Amino acid sequence: MPRNKLTRGLLLTFTLALILSGCGGTKNNNAASGSEAGAGNTETATDAPAQKVTINMMHLWPAGSSAQQNKLVGQIIDEYQKEHPNVAIKQEVLENEQYKNKLKALSASNELPDVGITWAAGFMEPYVKGGLFAPLDDILGGAQLKDKFVAGTTEAYAVDGKTYALPIELNISPIYYNKDIFAKHNLQVPATYEEFKQVVKTLSDNGVAPIALGNKDRWTGSLWYMYLADRIAGSDTLKKATNGTGSFDDPGLIQAAAEVQTLVDMNAFNKGFNGLSNDEGKSEFMNEKAAMYLMGTWELPNFTTNPDIPQEFKDKVGFFKFPTVDGGKGNINSWVGGPGVGLFVAESSKVKEEAKAFVEYFVSKWGEESVTTAGVIPATKVDTANSNLPQLYVDLLNELNNASSITLFADVQMKPGAAQVHLDMIQALFGKAVTPEQFAAKHKEAVEKGN
Repeated sequence: MPRNKLTRGLLLTFTLALILSGCGGTKNNNAASGSEAGAGNTETATDAPAQKVTINMMHLWPAGSSAQQNKLVGQIIDEYQKEHPNVAIKQEVLENEQYKNKLKALSASNELPDVGITWAAGFMEPYVKGGLFAPLDDILGGAQLKDKFVAGTTEAYAVDGKTYALPIELNISPIYYNKDIFAKHNLQVPATYEEFKQVVKTLSDNGVAPIALGNKDRWTGSLWYMYLADRIAGSDTLKKATNGTGSFDDPGLIQAAAEVQTLVDMNAFNKGFNGLSNDEGKSEFMNEKAAMYLMGTWELPNFTTNPDIPQEFKDKVGFFKFPTVDGGKGNINSWVGGPGVGLFVAESSKVKEEAKAFVEYFVSKWGEESVTTAGVIPATKVDTANSNLPQLYVDLLNELNNASSITLFADVQMKPGAAQVHLDMIQALFGKAVTPEQFAAKHKEAVEKGN
């Protein structure tokens, strides 16, 4: 496929293999105008100006670590405010873990922002069950967004037949690597896990950190476990263990946990990884101190479009699929990923209709502009035929189109109690504080509790 042209549009026809059994601001005090969504620019019969409205939006794209996404959010907000002069959008921006903690704290007092970011499935479920998120089926079925989403994406945000958030990203998780570091040590991209471990050994023996990891956030280490579980035991085994129809004490899943500790013993990860945040771990790769970095395609902007990242470094970044394991049941075209974050509207918002109108506009504009402006893969169908896109983006988009299955991130798909146990056990596993068998037993117990 030519570098500057894709087959018409993001025609992703596959059905995402999501595991949906349970799979990283201050409250607005303005009085609502009482108008219907999208009616903010109209005037009354007496030609009085529309009432001023402030919409509070909380998101997780800081200018430092997510420069292109932050730029795009600001751009969309500026456009919306120009088109709707009576509406002001107030942003509060937090990094990933801070955002999750604040969202939880605000939910306890029912003071969620009017518009915010959420993850799908099990993460979202307690907010929905608590009556904190407003249904968005009216704008999902409206003229602006009807039939615009890639198949399988909005379903991840549905609970009991209603849709409570709209996804804006679609992700898979490759292993990014520094081509110069590989070339310096005469390394080839590994196709098998044994070849991968040889790459790790060569780099470690030569004083180079093989893999950048910040596992203080824990979901980052979960990616490694999930891929090993997928490649060894197969995606179906992992799905069944997660949704409770199978068990984490499956021999293949225990072997996957053991392989995590084998990598730790091989010094596969940068020093101090269990005490570093994802951003701190990522910096090891960005500063060329580590050769590889496993992460979702939301990082693509840093390797393609972000003008603050030297082109010299961006040219060094390639990617490969997580290798197959000899004798394993996994498919190399099976990915960990799925719909990324989505936008919710707070049920208690005093400007709910105006907030929904803004979300409708935001999702539409994000889909149109995120490809070229931010370099991210949107959850909505976009015609990229006339776009001049970086080759790394094109290649990963093709992989997404050709995926045999996509398994949603474990901490997102699990119910909150089980997800917390999973994250705690991931850090304990990487820190060698538990055995693979204990890791499996704790998961089994947590999933069986069903909360």
